[in-house]
Amino acid sequence: MASKNKKAKNFIALPQYPGGQKALRKFITDNLRYPEDALKNKIEGDVFVTFQVSNEGKIEEVTVLKGLGYKCDEEAIRVIRLLQYEPAHNRGMKVRSNMRTSVRFRLPRQSTASIQYTTTSASSAPAEKQPGIVHHYTITLNSPGTQP
Repeated sequence: MASKNKKAKNFIALPQYPGGQKALRKFITDNLRYPEDALKNKIEGDVFVTFQVSNEGKIEEVTVLKGLGYKCDEEAIRVIRLLQYEPAHNRGMKVRSNMRTSVRFRLPRQSTASIQYTTTSASSAPAEKQPGIVHHYTITLNSPGTQP
């Protein structure tokens, strides 16, 4: 059992984004600006990038492995350069390391939501018929975060 602990100390501790993978995805989503060219052409997909994390945790040498075009590649590079990692460690020393990730581009959903409710009284009905109430419903969907 002691040999397993000894081996674990010899491996490089990879760079970590503060807060983990979930925080990394949230940061990318919050800072991503969908390019106008991609919106006009309804482009969706993932841009795969590689980058180096310096021994200080800064992002360097960002390269697109597989891009989408329509300025999505440039936006992915811009967002990745904003990241700050905790650097990798090898035997207690901070070292430079290579990483890869994807930046997801998804078109905003165009649904809108609002509910309209109206009632109408049938007062103009002939005398032999009982007046009634007619209900009309219209439902329109909004995307999250928009006002009706």
